[in-house]
Amino acid sequence: MSKVRVAGFSLSLDGFGAGVEQSLDDPLGKRGKELFQWYFGTRTFHAMTGQPGGAQDVDDAYAARAMAGFGAFILGRNMFGPQRGPWPDDGWKGWWGEDPPYHAPTFVLTRHPREPIPMAGGTTFHFVTEGIEAALAQAHAAAGDKDVKIGGGVSTVRQYLQAGLVDELHFAISPVVLGRGEALFAGLDLPALGFRVVEHVATAAATHVTLARHVRA
Repeated sequence: MSKVRVAGFSLSLDGFGAGVEQSLDDPLGKRGKELFQWYFGTRTFHAMTGQPGGAQDVDDAYAARAMAGFGAFILGRNMFGPQRGPWPDDGWKGWWGEDPPYHAPTFVLTRHPREPIPMAGGTTFHFVTEGIEAALAQAHAAAGDKDVKIGGGVSTVRQYLQAGLVDELHFAISPVVLGRGEALFAGLDLPALGFRVVEHVATAAATHVTLARHVRA
């Protein structure tokens, strides 16, 4: 049976998934790139960005798993771009250029309608205005037997967790303290939501923690 997963989600030691003041120059917010140092050196990231080489190690194995087996993706609007309010007619098609890394139908949560945007490599961005459950229903239909990935950002992951709609979580906890930013865990009780740690592996660059949700009989 297909699952709803959060995978490769980078966090600081103090629980922030992004920095403050997202902008064109800082898509991940101030200091947000520091959360992804475990990822940038991997063979998976190098291949995704057209670079040769990259490490084939534990971090790379988690990076590869974070993009494998998914038939659809769900993103919050800020994961697609920095714009706010009604969509401007500026030709913006996301942060990633003409060939985004998703290569599958990708559903963007928004309050403002927009026509789908087909991209190279099999990615089509669909804009969903009816809320998280509508987006998930569309993603499940598109994914078939494959899993659905909740790709972020922090607010989107929190909404799906609070609604009890996530089956598995993989966090890459970086040895970084941000002090401020977008806090993932504030007000969330993961054990009460049914999550238990099922795997944890530490590398020099991150501690990878996987949690699975166990539904009580």
